[in-house]
Amino acid sequence: MKRSMHLDDILSEWTFDPSNLNVRLVKGKDGRDVIQMRVDLGVLQLETTGRPDGTAFKECETYLDHLLVVALEQPETVLTEADCAEVDREFMQFYHRRICWLRLQYYHRAVMDADHTLRLMDVSNKMSPDEDWTSSHEQYRPFVLFHRTQAEALGELEDNTAEEAIQAINNGLETMRSFFIEHEAEEHFDEDELVVRLTEMRESLRSEYAVGKTLKEQLHAAVEEEQYELAARLRDELTRREAN
Repeated sequence: MKRSMHLDDILSEWTFDPSNLNVRLVKGKDGRDVIQMRVDLGVLQLETTGRPDGTAFKECETYLDHLLVVALEQPETVLTEADCAEVDREFMQFYHRRICWLRLQYYHRAVMDADHTLRLMDVSNKMSPDEDWTSSHEQYRPFVLFHRTQAEALGELEDNTAEEAIQAINNGLETMRSFFIEHEAEEHFDEDELVVRLTEMRESLRSEYAVGKTLKEQLHAAVEEEQYELAARLRDELTRREAN
């Protein structure tokens, strides 16, 4: 008699809801934590550490780690077609886990996975086979930065203060602005949908938590207005806060 391999029980007990991201954190057979995402045609299961599919590459936890070793030992290496496919797999897997962490409100984990993706972009771009391949991946950098900024801000709000959450958004916006400048598209920055959403999130936090200008915003204004004594005091206060 053939052993049953279907997922009928799991799927019937966990109905797919197309209006929400269906995610849960459960225990694996050996007691380890795993993430499950319900999709319309089944369930995705992701590891919570290392590469989401649990694959290792020549004793490296992720393909990024593998590429870092290759880049160190053979700096002139160019990605093959198989390498590019593996990079794309890792991009997609970390995207899935990143949005799961956000849904589960594990904000620091979401930041870590966003940072992994950004590093993978940096390394694979240096080893890219051509400009078209590089461009096809770089177009998603603002989206990854958007998720990272969201996650960092919500983590700061959860662990520290609304002011620090607002500053995290400011930092993320400046990083995104640098991307637009690098690609000669700064004139489109203010109207970009992701930028607008982060700006709205920042102003919503200001309103909800009655936060005026952050210390860094005050410092920036003081320098622009040449109020150097005030700027010095604000720098001292920033240094004191960052040391604590």
